Amino acid sequence: MSRSPENILLYLEAQEEEQLRGIFADLESRGFPRQNQTPHISITFAPELSDEVALRAAQLLPSAVPARLRRVGTVVFGIKRKQTVAWLMETTDDLEIAAREISALNIHGRGPRWVPHLTMGLRIPREIVPDYIRALDELGSEHQLEFTATRAGLWKPKIQQLTLLAGE
Repeated sequence: MSRSPENILLYLEAQEEEQLRGIFADLESRGFPRQNQTPHISITFAPELSDEVALRAAQLLPSAVPARLRRVGTVVFGIKRKQTVAWLMETTDDLEIAAREISALNIHGRGPRWVPHLTMGLRIPREIVPDYIRALDELGSEHQLEFTATRAGLWKPKIQQLTLLAGE
């Protein structure tokens, strides 16, 4: 089993995070797999992020966070039996430009690409993805269309350490 990668993450306002946890609980009560992740938006990740990536993120993100993000669709990632269901997001130009620069510095990444998304379902069996999306559409009403990333951090799961890079 591979260990979790290091990540540069955006975290949401506490109230928004609680709303999302409520959606996770409602989905679980409908028989879908339990979701334990802290709601977040990844900027980049790698088995180990270089100091250069973290330093540049600490330089760029304070002027871009807080930032508004708007839900613009639902996407499914993965081609195997277990898939990820996420809300596709759009954000400010400042955050988009910063995220792309940070991503470009990650030698384990995909260059200056960034697909901002909020994971709403990890490891969903492929055969129930359509039902999961329908339930998510019912629960994630028009009230969950906009979010605010209030802080950014470097998360190192191996040592359980979060280093705040921007925000409160």
